[in-house]
Amino acid sequence: MADDPFLQTLLPTTHDLGGFKVHRTLPHRERTTIGPFIFVDQMGPAKLAAGTGIDVRPHPHINLATVTYLFTGAIDHRDSLGTFATIEPGAVNLMTAGKGITHSERSPAALRRDGPELSGIQTWLALPSAREEMDPAFEHVARDDLPLIEGEGARARIVMGRLWGEASPVTCHSPTIYADIHLAPGGSMPIDPEAEERGLYVAEGEAALDGSALQRSTLYVLRPGVRATLRSGTGGHVMLCGGAPLDGPRHVFWNFVSSRRERIDQAKADWKAGRFALPPDDHDEYIPLPEVPMTVSYP
Repeated sequence: MADDPFLQTLLPTTHDLGGFKVHRTLPHRERTTIGPFIFVDQMGPAKLAAGTGIDVRPHPHINLATVTYLFTGAIDHRDSLGTFATIEPGAVNLMTAGKGITHSERSPAALRRDGPELSGIQTWLALPSAREEMDPAFEHVARDDLPLIEGEGARARIVMGRLWGEASPVTCHSPTIYADIHLAPGGSMPIDPEAEERGLYVAEGEAALDGSALQRSTLYVLRPGVRATLRSGTGGHVMLCGGAPLDGPRHVFWNFVSSRRERIDQAKADWKAGRFALPPDDHDEYIPLPEVPMTVSYP
């Protein structure tokens, strides 16, 4: 249909990680990237058992940036740069792996007694090929430092890039848009062609784009240049992501992303040989290299 705003509809792969589910829509067998976004995971929503929490042991990344954005709960981040940061709802953790970094993600001790809540989105952004081997870095931007746009029964927090005339202070290594949109019952928000590649993802509630209903936990790729209006009858929570097309295909194996397959092979060998530094305050354990990881995508 000529008036269909959607280029592709990407259904999730869902994994139960013991106490909470993760819905993964990128990479997908039908598409691997939207702008620089090469990995999209929705965590939860979940209420973990009393006395427990998430414990993602130290693990490595190369040639990408991770973006952690929570709806509820909190996560303690530690990395091999010596960073310690607790991320809470509405704030941004941007970790640029560049030539290599390791990190862990754990529930704060204070939340474990009653059982922590967990809900949010974790994405990976592939770095431009010329910046893949940049020095690693970490950036935490508080919720109140992100622009908040008010619409008709709607509000949107700009996580990255420039949207609706406002710009986020979070570093972008390539042209990127990323926003967190809340629609009240009857609310609406314009979705303009701010980037060549764009995707919409309903995290909670319900929404429709120009009358076409959007399903939960599904990533909708929009046609380039389409202007449309996002609406919700009963209330919804939608993420908008995208940016300029990548400067070439990317290889993905486990936590490694690169424009070069041989670089992935080197990272695998380095991790197995213990050549990555671990977080100085979380180095007693780590995740070993899997033989068959859940995420593998070779062009």
